[in-house]
Amino acid sequence: MYAEERQQAIAEQVANHGRASVTALAREFAVTSETVRRDLAALERVGALRRVHGGAVTVDAVRPSELGVAERADARPDEKMRIGAAACRFIPSDGGSLVVDAGTTTIQAAARLPRDRSLTVFTNSLSVASTVAEHPGADLHFLGGRIRGITQAAVGPAPLAALGDLRVDVAMIGTNGLTEHHGLSTPDIEEAAVKSAMVAAAQRVVVLADSTKIGREDLRSFADIAAVDVLITDDGIDPAFSARLSALGVEVVIA
Repeated sequence: MYAEERQQAIAEQVANHGRASVTALAREFAVTSETVRRDLAALERVGALRRVHGGAVTVDAVRPSELGVAERADARPDEKMRIGAAACRFIPSDGGSLVVDAGTTTIQAAARLPRDRSLTVFTNSLSVASTVAEHPGADLHFLGGRIRGITQAAVGPAPLAALGDLRVDVAMIGTNGLTEHHGLSTPDIEEAAVKSAMVAAAQRVVVLADSTKIGREDLRSFADIAAVDVLITDDGIDPAFSARLSALGVEVVIA
């Protein structure tokens, strides 16, 4: 196979699957890893893909900007409602404590919290807090701090200090990106720190992410895949990636 043919095949594979690893490509095309890296560099120069650690992803997988709540709320609303409803199945049947992250999908979970049990709810999201405030059995705690207008999430020392003293049953976490190598990621460093503290505070971590987040990487990783107990997504997830997550101990739920 000529180099041009191999590069075309690599570009098609990344476009179809969202990403490809150097190791897998070297094995598939019976070439060295260094040859694959040169191919990826050539493809990146012409804008066919973007190189990341260990391989390559589609050009739009590493996003340079962050969308606001209103823009994200309009994207895939049906999938987000189903994911939010499915997340509530992981709340203890006798009630308990949970921390709910900021995000348009976690808002859907907050709106569907079961009303037949008492819950202690912590959140750094103004939208989640206003939603949970209507729950008759919820003991609601807002994690104060500076509010990021674009996500309506509290960040800074205050939520970090509060989360450092907590141990909750469940954390419902949103993410802007999810890959094997970069884990869960988000564009803002301060918001990443709060998300990381939420993960550390929970006995069980439930990630709510529609399939458009999978295969994407943002600036700051806030948790490894190993920290995730459950991923709730939609049927757009690549079955091969879903199988790899299952092999790593992540329960994948298709909502």
